[in-house]
Amino acid sequence: MNQIEPNLLKYIWRNSKRDQLWMLVVILLSMPTYFLSLDLPKRIVNGPIQGRGFENPDDTAFFLTTYLPVPEWMTGGPIVIFPGFELDRVAFLMALSVTFLGLVAANGLFKLYINTFKGRMGERLLRRLRFELFDRVMRYPLSRFRRTKASEISSMIKDEVEPMGNFIGDAFTQPLFLGGQAITGLAFIFIQNVMLGFVTLVVVLFQAWLVPRLRRRLIVLGKQRQIEARQLAGRLGEVVEGIQDTHVNDTTNLERADISGILGRLFFIRFELYQRKFSVKYINNLLIQFLAFLFYAVGGYLAIRGTLDIGQLVAVIAAYKDLPDPIRGLIDYDQQRLTVDARYAQIVEQFAADDMQPAELQNLATGPVPPLASGFEFSNLQVIDETGSKLIEKASATINLGERVAVIGAVNSGATQLTEVMARIIKPTSGKVEISGQSIIELPEYLTGRRIAYIDGGTYFPQSRIFDALTYVLKNQPVRERERTEEDKAEYERALAEARRSGNSELDYSADWIDLERIGVSDMEGLENEIRKVLFDVDLEGDIRSLGLRGTLDPETYPELCQALIAARHTFRERLPDLGFDGFVEPFDPQVYNNQATLGENLLFGTSRLPAYDPSNLPSNRIVRSVLAEAGLERELFEMGKEVASTTVELFGDLSADNAFFDQLNYMDAEELPAYRAAMNRIGTLPMEQVAEADLQLILKLPFAYTETRNRLGLLDDRMKDLIVKARHGLRETLEGLEVPPVNFYDPDKYNPSASVIDNVLLGRVSASVAEGPEKVNEAIRALLDEMELTDDIFRIGLEFNIGSGGKRLSETQRQKLHLARALLKKPDFIIVNQALNSLDTKAQRSIIETVIARAKGRDGNRFGIVWSPMNHSVAEMFDRVLLFKNGVLIEDDSPGKLAESSPDYRELVGLV
Repeated sequence: MNQIEPNLLKYIWRNSKRDQLWMLVVILLSMPTYFLSLDLPKRIVNGPIQGRGFENPDDTAFFLTTYLPVPEWMTGGPIVIFPGFELDRVAFLMALSVTFLGLVAANGLFKLYINTFKGRMGERLLRRLRFELFDRVMRYPLSRFRRTKASEISSMIKDEVEPMGNFIGDAFTQPLFLGGQAITGLAFIFIQNVMLGFVTLVVVLFQAWLVPRLRRRLIVLGKQRQIEARQLAGRLGEVVEGIQDTHVNDTTNLERADISGILGRLFFIRFELYQRKFSVKYINNLLIQFLAFLFYAVGGYLAIRGTLDIGQLVAVIAAYKDLPDPIRGLIDYDQQRLTVDARYAQIVEQFAADDMQPAELQNLATGPVPPLASGFEFSNLQVIDETGSKLIEKASATINLGERVAVIGAVNSGATQLTEVMARIIKPTSGKVEISGQSIIELPEYLTGRRIAYIDGGTYFPQSRIFDALTYVLKNQPVRERERTEEDKAEYERALAEARRSGNSELDYSADWIDLERIGVSDMEGLENEIRKVLFDVDLEGDIRSLGLRGTLDPETYPELCQALIAARHTFRERLPDLGFDGFVEPFDPQVYNNQATLGENLLFGTSRLPAYDPSNLPSNRIVRSVLAEAGLERELFEMGKEVASTTVELFGDLSADNAFFDQLNYMDAEELPAYRAAMNRIGTLPMEQVAEADLQLILKLPFAYTETRNRLGLLDDRMKDLIVKARHGLRETLEGLEVPPVNFYDPDKYNPSASVIDNVLLGRVSASVAEGPEKVNEAIRALLDEMELTDDIFRIGLEFNIGSGGKRLSETQRQKLHLARALLKKPDFIIVNQALNSLDTKAQRSIIETVIARAKGRDGNRFGIVWSPMNHSVAEMFDRVLLFKNGVLIEDDSPGKLAESSPDYRELVGLV
């Protein structure tokens, strides 16, 4: 399928013909009950109410008499199948009234079913359309993404097709339904009657009370839909931005499964929304018609007794009867059709592409993927860009398996373009690029994505853990089913069936996609060892351990590790004197004021789980303030804050904002000095009770950030410290009494889940006055953890580090190393490197290249070829062979040693001149 159906109605009919025909049947079935519900009131009024057929008090009528539906001339008269029930006037009235109520309920159920079915049908086609558009994006030529914004594609798939969901369900059923009502509907003129107004008021008030309560769940579902839609947009943007990695690593099917799963969750939320919305509508309509039932039954009874005029009753019933306006609905439908059709045409135009990759090239592998049988062979290769510039001109060469080749040249010489051709990033304009006699363009992605690794200077990563970023290249197709409970299996089968109906991917994104066998390991421990090796080779293992030390742990998930870290904490405390840290490392003790921590940290004595309990927000926290007031500390802290403000303004008020003295002020920024000067002028000699709350919070901020050993203003004596410790216990008791304590308190014998690993081992503060104090302490803790054989656990924690959107929580250097590490992890037959590692210095680049070459030679049992186009051409001497490009022409192809002797161009590039 290379083109999307350009006509929206044809697209809808092709993908929902069976459902549309079923809707036609249901609508036709609904028309008789709709007609009877409109005709029955007339029969009620003309019959038992007005007395037609009941002229005498003892007259009766037959209810539900059934005749054989054949012409009388054929049988000589009507043939009675069922004589019916003989009823008197009142009983007949009640029977007809109950029948009317049943018809109203039946009509409502028809509407409920039709609207729900339409909603589901529309959502299925919306899901199908979105997935088809995404599938086309997966098959776009990579050159198209250079001129297409990711946000535009994301917006088109998410937002621009959204209005079509409502229309798709109405495309054929709405005109049929409205047309049927227009043919069978009756016109009524409505007049209101005051006598029965009270009944109307009661029902309306009940509706006003009931319907909002029924809609509460709709509000929740609406928020969930918004969140899921937002997640869909974000994930689509990430896939588009990282599309190069997706193709290079043959993970298009992984992305399809992911997007299919998100669309599935969004579908079920929206479907439940439809169900509940129309259920509320049904109940609302039923209540409205229930009032008509009361008019017929109660009002009719009163009319029979002579206490109510027949004309008034008929007028009230007519006034309350609200028939739909099919003509207006048809006009609205036509307007909606035109709007949606135009939107659809724009989308079709935007996603039209004649040069998409054939779908079969992205199919799953049906068995083990064999290694490459031979290397690359170029013959008269020519590459011309969109502007007509020749990037590569008539290049011919062969790169065999296992060769280690440097491709160098000046900017736009053709060197980097050759690596892009080899990785299928750009297509050759003419000539051949073959592997084993087959054009590389025609090779399936499951072969090129697994046997060829490509990295360049780009370092984009979707938001994930480091472990996920590394193993992404191993997730080409599901390899192991996820274990499920019976309930989960039923839910999965339901989701799978719905994906099948919607034409989405049937691959299970929650399955285990990591192909361990491909890299020669049998379990996660083996995978972890391979990860550790590649990270060590790219000089990233130490960084991962550092991230592990800064990571957090859940004691319920890692109970044994947390207990081991608590043991490390006690050992570290015992060794403080031997390490020489006794003077500047002060552990946290619940009964002692910590002189190296701020006053606020001493009071809170823990890590906050809510922003309101961050030390900087304590002055505005009502619970904290109330505890301080009860302890008699609020006034003292206010006076202390005034003293700090007065002294600071006096000493530093005339200095410029960039003065180095401000680096010593941890409790006030230079930009805050004018605000404190103004606050002190407003406060003057006012008692605390008369100070404005904003000024009070501003002043209290200072003592909370005050550290006596650092700021040395002589404002904290032993008495004040004892009061702070006492208030600490009161605050802890108060907060632990809450349903969910907002603070994880420090405890020498407990692990703090919101503090980092290294802070848990330290559980104290390091003096800021000791040169390189924190570095020395961190190094001692690392050594201790290594001694206790916890280093591997710390490494695993580091692999759990969330790298953030685009990997931006890592440095550029770390991202480039991570990119190379995962290319090594998938153990390819060729690694193609296009000016990667450009953020590293020459020494670091050489070290990593040397390690990669050692791996390529089979150091770890896996030989592979290297094609490396370096930013620093001097590293070319490290390779066995050099391809030298100049102005798009391959001018040299020889060993580095021979080129150094014979080629002036080579000597100039590598700096030998």
